[in-house]
Amino acid sequence: PSLPTPAPTGGQSRNSRRLARHSDGSANDPEWASYTLGVFVCQSCSGLHRNISQISKVKSVLLDPWSDAEVEFMASNGNNAAKAKYEQKVPVFYYRPTHTDCQLLREQWIRAKYERKEFVCVERQEPYSAGYREGFLWKRGRDNGQFLSRKCILSERDGALKYYNKHDAREPKALMKIHTLNASFQPGKIGQPHGLQVTYLKDNSTRNIFVYHKDGKEMVDWFNAIRAARFHYLQVAFPGAHHLVPKLTRNYIKEGYMEKTGPKHTEGFKKRWFTMDDRRLMYFKDPLDAYARGEVFIGSKENSYIVLPGLPPSTQGYHWQFGITIVTPDRKFLFTCETEEEQQDWMAAFQGLVNRPMLPQEYAVEAHFKHKP
Repeated sequence: PSLPTPAPTGGQSRNSRRLARHSDGSANDPEWASYTLGVFVCQSCSGLHRNISQISKVKSVLLDPWSDAEVEFMASNGNNAAKAKYEQKVPVFYYRPTHTDCQLLREQWIRAKYERKEFVCVERQEPYSAGYREGFLWKRGRDNGQFLSRKCILSERDGALKYYNKHDAREPKALMKIHTLNASFQPGKIGQPHGLQVTYLKDNSTRNIFVYHKDGKEMVDWFNAIRAARFHYLQVAFPGAHHLVPKLTRNYIKEGYMEKTGPKHTEGFKKRWFTMDDRRLMYFKDPLDAYARGEVFIGSKENSYIVLPGLPPSTQGYHWQFGITIVTPDRKFLFTCETEEEQQDWMAAFQGLVNRPMLPQEYAVEAHFKHKP
């Protein structure tokens, strides 16, 4: 027998849906369910579950007919039970995506849990838990923009991620120390669904590397291997420290185009791509440039950093009308945004940093900071 609308899941199952957190992200009150796994999912994740249809079969909670047996199965399972079963041994460093993350991370999280059962069998975690990873990734050329296959080695023992221009080369083309390493999935910017942006510090300036692999699992394994290496490094560097997990990798606070002028404020404004990476505001001529044209440290209000809407009255040479002035102990930086909405978003991002007291290690970053005009 089918269930009546508008409460097709029955009282018991409806209650469990309201109480249970969405199993594969953080969207609230999901209206889809896998009736073979016994979990409730959001509409976006329901599409990803269809990719593993041999394991997970989904229905709309509100629109599809439900048999009594299916309702009983959902009521006796649910998200908490599935979490206890399929997430028993998730490594502390493993990235748990939310509904705001890119499709690749969410799909591989679902496949890792239900298809590969990586968090039930620890030996299946070796690709990202072993402390060493070697393989080939497609890397974007710094000058010509072409993607070429490059041998990459991540070694916790060496404390570095290395890549080689030639497969038989003895010396790496670049050596990226784990303590300054970051990785962030950027499929839209890179133009590849599995595109990963890797950054590290070279002479206290940020260097970008853009890579991808055609196999989604490979790319997410690399990402979590980097997180594992960072976690083990931080455990040694800061013994007894709590809250290390948020420091393993970080997404950018905000990215987008603004116009800027030079230090004398007499030059014409130029359009640049800006990336807010924690307290580092970097600007590039092109979003995929290897190096920033300049970097600005954004400190706290206690240290004389101020964010103001608009530009000084005498300012000339700008095209976009929505200005922002950032006052630092050394100088004023003038920016303009194309829309008022963009201006408000950037202002909120800057203000959040200015309102946040600086940590001891951030004073060290500020002291060594070099702004390239």
